[in-house]
Amino acid sequence: MYKLGIDVGGTNTDAVLIDENLKVVASVKEHTTRDAYDGILSAVRAVLKESGVNPGEIGQAMLGTTQCTNAIVERRHLAPIGILRIGAPATLGIPPMVDWAEDLRAVAVDMAVIGGGFEYDGKELAPFDKEAARKFFEGLKEKNVKSVAISCVFSTIRSDHEEEAGRLCREIMGEDVHVSISSEIGTMGLIERENATILNAALYQVAESFTNGFARSLRDEGIANADIYLSQNDGTLMTMEYARRYPILTIACGPTNSIRGASYLSKWKNAIVIDVGGTTTDLGVIQNGFPRESSVAVTIGGVRTNFRMPDVVSIGLGGGSVVRERKDGSVTVGPDSVGYQITEKALVFGGDVCTATDIAVRLGMTELGDASRVAHLSEEFARKAMDAIRSLAEDSIDAMKVSSDNVDIILVGGGSIILPEDLSGANSVSKPENGGVANAIGSAISKISGNYEALVDYLETPREQALEEAKKEAVELAVQAGAVRETVEIIDMEDTPLQYYPGNTNRVKVKAAGDLA
Repeated sequence: MYKLGIDVGGTNTDAVLIDENLKVVASVKEHTTRDAYDGILSAVRAVLKESGVNPGEIGQAMLGTTQCTNAIVERRHLAPIGILRIGAPATLGIPPMVDWAEDLRAVAVDMAVIGGGFEYDGKELAPFDKEAARKFFEGLKEKNVKSVAISCVFSTIRSDHEEEAGRLCREIMGEDVHVSISSEIGTMGLIERENATILNAALYQVAESFTNGFARSLRDEGIANADIYLSQNDGTLMTMEYARRYPILTIACGPTNSIRGASYLSKWKNAIVIDVGGTTTDLGVIQNGFPRESSVAVTIGGVRTNFRMPDVVSIGLGGGSVVRERKDGSVTVGPDSVGYQITEKALVFGGDVCTATDIAVRLGMTELGDASRVAHLSEEFARKAMDAIRSLAEDSIDAMKVSSDNVDIILVGGGSIILPEDLSGANSVSKPENGGVANAIGSAISKISGNYEALVDYLETPREQALEEAKKEAVELAVQAGAVRETVEIIDMEDTPLQYYPGNTNRVKVKAAGDLA
């Protein structure tokens, strides 16, 4: 049985085939097209042709896609939704979507804030106003709304009111309505958690489109027996059904795929990964084989959210970055790039734009295109350009480090040819074989995960008991997501004291992951 991994990036769509021993059989890079599925089909056909593998022998197919991110940033294909917040009278001061851009606020057909919600210690603020909720859902049904976002104050402590509202929504609007519940998506912080839930609700049509389209594309190429999975942004996979419920979890899956792929190829479990593409470079941290999670709120398309996201820094540096000499003799690299047009515009390919790739060829760092086309570039100019490239990378490495100690660095991505291996702050630098398609490899070899988070008062529940219960919950969540129970293991666990809460309250977070079923 073979695994097919596909990752759709801004410049290239990468595809790999991996055998049952997790060895790379074939890998290809195809240009990402305006219609993402044209690029996916092209990559699938190319990797099948290169490998000679019978499509019927592919048992699993994994896709990492940027379509949800693009839909939010470009304000396209978002579904009309209803927004219900359970939190009156306590939360009336700040309405939903208060700081959203007008063009994005347009997704909300109607919104309401009704009675209910909880205090930080789980005590009820007010009874759930069932009649107000019923009236709101009946109004949405008349307007033919098919997706609803439900949030509740302190629902991460108690989700009773959200769950009751969800059941009532399906009872009134039908079982086919898409219901997004904030306690299943975000963490502490009502506004940011609500924002993430609203985005999730608005993405349901996009999710249905890319899951159905991917499945159809595979069938058209004869890959009819494969189980299909989508990459999510913690470096693990989810089933198509899970992706349709939580499409927002696909956001930023590209960098995490690269981080996972880099760890697998280098055999390093702890390092900084530098993924150089055609337009941008993403830096992330691999901890115990999985991406380090961001501890701060993340803004997506101008919307502040607090659901789990990888700790990634992106800079405007890539293989297609434009190199210019200023009047004072200094040289700049990027942030603008020729992107997917590099094979047309870069000097080594017969174009007229000097790019970072041209500099790498001029300095003998790589053999690509026609080196004679960059022979006219002076070595002084090329050295200045490389110093600028090096400086961009080293400054970003410093930004990702948590101490002054040197760290191991893994260079991956098709544009990694532009980076030197003698980087300041690096303990050692690895450029693994097949690193150019680390993102697709990361998608293909990923596991299924479950994440559990809760606030626990250790005065009521002893720490050891609380952690054991949290681990069991994380394992169950991983199994529900599609992992084989016998292979699930705890990969991360932390408990953080919350001094502003009564008693000895701690935030307990546990992550479990296992092999695909």
